[in-house]
Amino acid sequence: MAQEEKLSISVSAELAAALRTAVASGEYASQDEVMSEALRDWQIRRTDRHQARQELGRLWDEGLASGLPTDGEAAFARIRRRVDGRLASGDD
Repeated sequence: MAQEEKLSISVSAELAAALRTAVASGEYASQDEVMSEALRDWQIRRTDRHQARQELGRLWDEGLASGLPTDGEAAFARIRRRVDGRLASGDD
């Protein structure tokens, strides 16, 4: 079993009532169990946010390294002209 450390925390009256309700309903065996699950979920979300920020930074750097931006409307107009030209000439 993992080593445990006792902590004392303060929560709002609303959260305390929610904790007691979760235990009283039988959903959790104790308030400790509720808090442990909440902290595990917090830790997972925190890790996910960190990974998302790293990925966003990587994509940002990749975008900057890809060169100057292209106007989307102009790019689509060029593609349409090419496709129309191929269709008109019968090229596949």
